[in-house]
Amino acid sequence: MREPVEVRRQRILAAVESRGSARVSDLAAELEVSVVTVRRDVEELAREGRLRRGHGVVRSTLAARDIPAPRPPDGDTVAVVVPERHHYLYESLHGARSVLEASGKRIALHIAPQVAGAERPLIERALEDGAAGLLLAPRWRTPADEEADHLWLAALEVPAVLMERRPGAGTALHAMDSVCSDHVHGAHLAVEHLVGLGHRRIVFATRDDSPTARTLRSACARIAGAHPLVEAWAWTLSAPEAGQEGPYAPEETAELHEVLRRTGATAAVLHGDVDALMLVQRLADHGVRVPEDCSVVAYDDVVAGLGTTPLTAVAPPKADVGRAAAELLLERLDSEAAGRTPVRRVELLPSLSVRGSTRAL
Repeated sequence: MREPVEVRRQRILAAVESRGSARVSDLAAELEVSVVTVRRDVEELAREGRLRRGHGVVRSTLAARDIPAPRPPDGDTVAVVVPERHHYLYESLHGARSVLEASGKRIALHIAPQVAGAERPLIERALEDGAAGLLLAPRWRTPADEEADHLWLAALEVPAVLMERRPGAGTALHAMDSVCSDHVHGAHLAVEHLVGLGHRRIVFATRDDSPTARTLRSACARIAGAHPLVEAWAWTLSAPEAGQEGPYAPEETAELHEVLRRTGATAAVLHGDVDALMLVQRLADHGVRVPEDCSVVAYDDVVAGLGTTPLTAVAPPKADVGRAAAELLLERLDSEAAGRTPVRRVELLPSLSVRGSTRAL
C-alpha cells in the first residue's frame, strides 16, 4: 500500500520537529523509502519554509523563528494525531474523516514518529494553529510513556477524545472521553472459536509495545485460565523486538514452533496481522502446517485474509471507532457553550471472520 506524498511529508515534518534535527538517511530508513525520495520531500518542505536543509541533515524551523501566541480556536479545524506506520489506526482515521468532513470541519493530520513524547509538540503546534478539538491515539509503547503524558493531556483546554486508548481508573486522564474496541470480547471470540473446534491447548503470541497488546495479553490469559475446557495455555512474544518492558523468561521469547511443541498446543492466537502472517511462514519452515497441525486466529484483520492461507481473524471495528470518536467530539464542541455533558467511555465489539486457517480436530 503506497503512502500518500502529503502523509509522508507530514511524518518527516513531525519527526524533525520532535527531535529538532534529523539525518536524511535516518528518515529514509524510518519511513522505509529511498534517500532520494526523502531528499525530494525535504526540498519541497524547505521551499515552503517548513524545514531547514543542511548537508545531509534536516532541521526544524521552530527554533529559528518566534512562535506566535496561540490564537483562539476558529471552530473549523480538528487535529487528528496518530502514530506513524500504524495502519490499524489509519482505518480509524478514515472513519473519523467521513464524519468530520460531512460536518464541515477541516482535518489537520499529525503523524507522530516512533519516539517517546512525540505527540506533545504536535498537539502544541495544532493548538497554536487554532485547532478547536483533538482526536488522539498516542503510541504509549510502555505504561511509563502513558503516565508521562497524563498531566499535560489532562490540562488541555479544548475538547479531546482518545481513540483506542483508555487510561486506568484513578489516573489524571480517567475523566477523558474515549472510544475503544472491546478487546476482552475479541479475545473471548478467538478462544471460544478454537475451543468450539475441539482445541484444548492454545498458545497466545502478542506484541507487548502498545495498550492494545497489553490488554489483549491480559484478556487471553484470564479467559483461558478460567475456561473449563482449556487444559493448558502459554504466552510468547509475537515479535521479540516488540518486548519493550522485559526481561522475559526464555519460554516467553521462544519461537512459536518450539512453544507449540513444548505445550502440545494445537491452536494459536496471534497479534497482529503482519506478525501472524510471518509466524505462519516460519511455522511452515519448521514443518508445522496451518491448519492441519495448528489452527491459527489472527487479531486485527487488516491484511489477515491476504495470506497464502487466509487467516481466521478477530476484527476490531476500526473505522467505527473513528466515526464514533468524531461524533463524540462534534457533540462536545457543540455543547461547550451550553455547559458540559457527562464524560463518556464508548466500547465497540469486535467480530470474527472464519477463513481457512482454523479447522476442527
